[in-house]
Parts: sequence; C-alpha cells; structure tokens
Amino acid sequence: MDTTNKKILLVEDDPNFGAVLKDYLLINDFEVTLAKNGMEGFEKFKKDNFDLCILDVMMPYKDGYTLAREIREKNKEVPIIFLTAKSMKEDVLKGYKVGADDYLNKPFDSEVLLMKIKAIIQRKASEVKTDNTKFEFQIGKFHLNSKLRF
Repeated sequence: MDTTNKKILLVEDDPNFGAVLKDYLLINDFEVTLAKNGMEGFEKFKKDNFDLCILDVMMPYKDGYTLAREIREKNKEVPIIFLTAKSMKEDVLKGYKVGADDYLNKPFDSEVLLMKIKAIIQRKASEVKTDNTKFEFQIGKFHLNSKLRF
C-alpha cells in the first residue's frame, strides 16, 4: 500500500516518545503532524484534513477521550487509534465508545501499529471507492436505476 501523502495527526504529550513515533511514521512515508496535548491536537485537526488520528489518553488540558469526542463531532469518518498506557477493560471500552477504530496499549510493537494503520487507511480508501459506484444508467430511451431496480 502506498502511504505517501497520507496524513496522520499524532497527539502525544511525552515529547521523547512523540518524536520517536513521528520519525518512525515519517520513515514509513506518512506525513505526520505532532501535537503535545489535546487542545493543540484539536486546533491542528480543525486546520487540516487527516487520514488518521493517533491519540494518547492521559494528556494535560484535554484528555484523549474528550479529544476523540470533539473530532467525531466534526468528522465521523476519520479513523482514530488510541495509543495509551491505560489498559483496564473499562478504559478500552470507553475508547471504543467515544469512536475509536482501534486501541493499542503501551508498550506496543511498532510494526504491529504500522500494519494496523495501513489496514485502517486501506479499508477507508476502499469504502470511498465503493461509495462512488454509479447506480444510474441510460440506454437509449431507457433510464435504469440499479438501487431502485427499475
């Protein structure tokens, strides 16, 4: 899968971890915007169109759950992955309830994260292609609508 020009919003309050993960994603041909907290992350989200968001949960000013809710209010389609140390069942369920497409616990395997990102983006791209299917056809005087079946 070609990941070139796929934009990821990474919201992570740990500057060292954020920088390392950003570099890893850049090496794998993603465009990455790094935000250091939930407030900054939402501001950056509003200014650009992202193909995927990776959010930490425990952050200053605005936690990842709140950020995910706000993102979902603006865009119901953008995939969200939580990448967090919060691993209790309640935390994971809360993540999915606020709109996560996936939830990964720290520590994690970077190759697994990369494969999850690629799979989610590829699935999203397939959905868009499917939505562009032409349902109406004109053959001579006949107008056919395959959705309506006439």
